[in-house]
Amino acid sequence: MILEYHRPASLEEALRLLARNQPKTLPLGGGTYLSRKVMEDVAVVDLQALGLDFIQIHGSQLEIGAMARMTTIIQDNAIPAMLRSAVEAEYPLNLREMTSLGGAIASNDGRSALLTALLALDARLVWLPGENEVALGNYLPLRHAWNEGKLIRSVLIPANSRLAIESVARTPLDRPVMIAAICQWPSGRTRVSLGGFGQAPILAADGPDATGADLAARNAYLLAEDEWASAEYRSQMAYELVRKLLHTMKART
Repeated sequence: MILEYHRPASLEEALRLLARNQPKTLPLGGGTYLSRKVMEDVAVVDLQALGLDFIQIHGSQLEIGAMARMTTIIQDNAIPAMLRSAVEAEYPLNLREMTSLGGAIASNDGRSALLTALLALDARLVWLPGENEVALGNYLPLRHAWNEGKLIRSVLIPANSRLAIESVARTPLDRPVMIAAICQWPSGRTRVSLGGFGQAPILAADGPDATGADLAARNAYLLAEDEWASAEYRSQMAYELVRKLLHTMKART
């Protein structure tokens, strides 16, 4: 139950409210997560008036404000095309304007193509107060007990890398049971992330090149079994999707 609603006009006021212990106070982006998941009594801080919906390029780095909506991300050509495609596939029209990037990062599970793509991109979260940068891969396993920052200000991703992503679902309307994403930098650095299972996507490989990335993906999902797919299936699909993606990326060079 929402006990209090606040719409601060400054980041300072928002952070002061979020620092309270009584009542427990949570940030409110689009509201899709809080409306579905929060069962306890809380106060909420509406972030819409804080100017956190920007998208900016700083040299080889792209910065996306935590309040950027999925509609904006899909429409902005500064965002990597494959990331926009992942967002478009994951979010139906009725949720795109409601859902913020920060809210998605805080609440999406392992079957999220968006989170899987961001993990492959080695996304970094800028936290307030302090503007500390934290790797998305370090945040995801700890997010339900996170205490190193009160508010995601923005998300940093490379603007000079190439991203490719593939997914498999039981039907076109189902959520994916297997997602593979690959990001490659001009230096050859290659990161592979896998989704479709569990509470968060995982990093399967991060190396100076793509050597062994397909085998690493297969091994990473050896135990990834749930009611939607067997571990054997996911492990083999991880291997095949990563090989396909590597072939596609090599053909485009």
